[in-house]
Amino acid sequence: MAIVVGYVATKEGRAALKRAAEECVLRGAKLVVISSHRGGKDFDADEARQFETELSRVQGLLEEKGLEHEVRQLVRGNDPAEDLISVAEEEKADFIVIGLRRRSPVGKLILGSNAQRILLDASCPVLAVKGD
Repeated sequence: MAIVVGYVATKEGRAALKRAAEECVLRGAKLVVISSHRGGKDFDADEARQFETELSRVQGLLEEKGLEHEVRQLVRGNDPAEDLISVAEEEKADFIVIGLRRRSPVGKLILGSNAQRILLDASCPVLAVKGD
């Protein structure tokens, strides 16, 4: 059993990570944390260091909880949705957990492009959570 979570250092990302960890405890599943960035010329050294520092912090938190886990930092030029779907298929994930931003009434008509793509294209169930 595996649960894949898309993680970014936002309140929505932290909510997704928290819920995914809770589900792993309930199900006795492995947690696979994916943090995806397109990379390229817009991804400078400072941003890369912050990215690594945040993922190290996440790794430490999961180790403290005693969860079986894997943290993957992906900078492959793909959309985050592509990376998440790909890893979920590779891991034969039971489901994917993603965080969603709160939206205005008009914004609720349209999900973010990554969230929409994950919901529509993932071959497994997707759990979407709101930030605290």
